[in-house]
Amino acid sequence: MAERDIIIGIDAGTSVIKAVAFSLSGRQLGAAAVPNRYDSGPNGVATQCMDRTWSDCASAIRSLCEEIDGLARRTAALAVTAQGDGTWLVGQNNRPVGDAWLWLDARAAETTRDLASHYVDAERFLATGTALNTCQQGAQMAHMHRHCPELLDRSEAVMHCKDWLYLNLTGVRATDPSEASFTFGDFRTRQYSDLVIDALELKSRRHLLPEILDGSQQTHPLSAEAASQTGLLAGTPVSLGYVDMVMTALGAGVYTRTAGAACSTIGSTGVHMRAVKDSDIKLRGNSGYVICLPADHMVTQVQTNMAATLNIDWALRMAADLMSETGHPHDYADLVARIDGWLARSEPGQILYHPYISEAGERGPIVNANARAGFIGLSSGHRFPDLIRAVVESLGMAARDCYGAMDELPKELRLTGGAARSRALRGILAAAVGAPVRVSAREEAGAAGCAMMAAVAIGAYSDMESCVSEWVTPLLGDAETPEPDLQATYSELYPAYAKAREALEPVWDRLAAHRDGADAKDDASNPTQGGS
Repeated sequence: MAERDIIIGIDAGTSVIKAVAFSLSGRQLGAAAVPNRYDSGPNGVATQCMDRTWSDCASAIRSLCEEIDGLARRTAALAVTAQGDGTWLVGQNNRPVGDAWLWLDARAAETTRDLASHYVDAERFLATGTALNTCQQGAQMAHMHRHCPELLDRSEAVMHCKDWLYLNLTGVRATDPSEASFTFGDFRTRQYSDLVIDALELKSRRHLLPEILDGSQQTHPLSAEAASQTGLLAGTPVSLGYVDMVMTALGAGVYTRTAGAACSTIGSTGVHMRAVKDSDIKLRGNSGYVICLPADHMVTQVQTNMAATLNIDWALRMAADLMSETGHPHDYADLVARIDGWLARSEPGQILYHPYISEAGERGPIVNANARAGFIGLSSGHRFPDLIRAVVESLGMAARDCYGAMDELPKELRLTGGAARSRALRGILAAAVGAPVRVSAREEAGAAGCAMMAAVAIGAYSDMESCVSEWVTPLLGDAETPEPDLQATYSELYPAYAKAREALEPVWDRLAAHRDGADAKDDASNPTQGGS
């Protein structure tokens, strides 16, 4: 048995943390997962316990050690990626200042709208390539600075989730070029930008921003304390991966140097991206992200939906709740297997649905914290299968909407995420975007993406391109071409989808004003509720 022949990739999502073992050539050898959880509260609160997140990460690694014989001595390197955006504050002795504000947290909505209305925001957008939204650490820090400055006063460093885990693994406070540049920097230089920091009104908080390091070029040793908690050997090289969105896309095929190829991750959220040279980026409007790739002068142009399969989850929960009211308890998860049958019993393109079910609104290709989901075109003849079809079709419409905000629609679409397993959904996405789809056989693309960075960092590959050619390209499945009639239907339907979305913006704003007024009355009658 060869020594040091395994790389471990950690992918810490919002609800699940996974530890995955790969051979040096990219073959998946084993995986372990530990559920994580977050807490919701009034006024858009969404937080996660930082200590619990680290404890769950260590538990996932220990579980992987139990699955693979000799894992500790065989591990050549460990890499970590995690959920993006959000704010994880660290104070004295590297202890949490409080619970992390997640990307789902909507408290910064008002501050975000105010900052985005300033003339300097246009310059900030040109530097970062990224529209300001409530998910981002910059917006959340600006809100804290205005409304709860004591949080930042008690902090010594501000981090993202993966940065917090890296700190616990190595004792090093750092962040990566991807999140650093789209939040506080310039994607061309991959460094912090004074212009951006000033635009966010955070000049006095600049000292909280950690060192930027590239995990494909530099590692730090696993600390003795982390070794005792994870079961790995102290001194094992640890690589800080990029944000999970780009790691998942890297593992699934966004960067294979195939002209016109793009990659969509259809999970709880929808992430749609294409790889381009940083000098070729053409910024349009004021939406989306530009996120660096761990490759020379390569970035991804990205549009993200706040909610993708979360819309399907909502619809199925509604159905399960109604059935349970009759005295026959149902779990919404039990209804997932029925989706394809409902799609088969419904006609395409009969109802429009905008998939803005998140309480944080939408961020791609529009940035509007007030955006909300809704059906258009209902009649008395429609039944539940028609509603489900509209919800599923909306994921294809949203993908088309996002790619349309970039220079051109993809010529080939690589898919990853749990929803990519559904042939019916793949067909809808292919028809909506108007391109063949390919699905990677890679089971854990996010963990693979950051493990690839570690593989390059320790010299197993000379560069990312050679690693991609062995870890990614051979796993791409055959192209599935769109069905012509369905493609024609969605091509005809999309302009109505986009026009309705534009027309609904003042309606969403009016509803938000109504909600805010009701919340203000509730807060006045019960001062213990609410928060910053």
